[in-house]
Amino acid sequence: MSRLIFLFAIAALIYLLIKSYKKNIFVKKQDITDNMVKCLQCGVHLPASESIRDGEQIFCCDAHRTAYRK
Repeated sequence: MSRLIFLFAIAALIYLLIKSYKKNIFVKKQDITDNMVKCLQCGVHLPASESIRDGEQIFCCDAHRTAYRK
């Protein structure tokens, strides 16, 4: 009986080690290297990938681009 408990404990330990190893491998880190830009209308800073460009001018939304043109 003690051998069975010992084998069960070893199997549980191996399972937990493998589970924690897989968890550490598949953790994705977010890339926060996106450049920040400033809206010409309101001055809000936002990631360049989310901005709206009109030539060299940068805006946070289409409404601000339209308001800036007027």
